[in-house]
Amino acid sequence: MNSLVPVIDALAIDCAEPMELGRFWQHLLGGELRPCRDGDAELHGNSVRIDFLLTPVAKDGQKNRLHLDLAVPFDVHPEAIARALAFGATKADDVYDGGDWQVLRDPEGNEFCIVWGGAE
Repeated sequence: MNSLVPVIDALAIDCAEPMELGRFWQHLLGGELRPCRDGDAELHGNSVRIDFLLTPVAKDGQKNRLHLDLAVPFDVHPEAIARALAFGATKADDVYDGGDWQVLRDPEGNEFCIVWGGAE
């Protein structure tokens, strides 16, 4: 496999009550719901992990509530980001401008993240 091609690491859902929403999806899909120290929750046991992220959700619909986290090995993340940009993605540094992952937007403005280390 080409290490520049990311794999889906998680589907992230922004929400006000991560454990409550996580329990709903756990009842529906099964799996193990794990609370995180930061107030988030993760549902494990399906083909794709679902992350429930404690996030103030915009009422005007401007904030994406769902996004994909795409994992690449740590040592190729700059190239993977450059590859996504070459295909038409744009950086979404207005959403997050830190060093743990890169938020991008697809050509229609939908957010997704390239995360590193999860695919190793």
